[in-house]
Amino acid sequence: MQQRRRFKQTVSLQDRISSFAETARKVAALLPPGAERDVLLRKARQADTAANLTDWVNSPGLQPPK
Repeated sequence: MQQRRRFKQTVSLQDRISSFAETARKVAALLPPGAERDVLLRKARQADTAANLTDWVNSPGLQPPK
């Protein structure tokens, strides 16, 4: 049986998502208008949404369903 490779993350998920979104926006700013730029901007928006969801899930005001 194969052993799973384990990797301990040193940077939090929130930081990695934010970093990805920032990098995607910087790269998109250098590209001319077109499909590739649109894809990068869409991925950056999705990363922002994921970050917002992570914040919401980890918020202290979140109540479990009844």
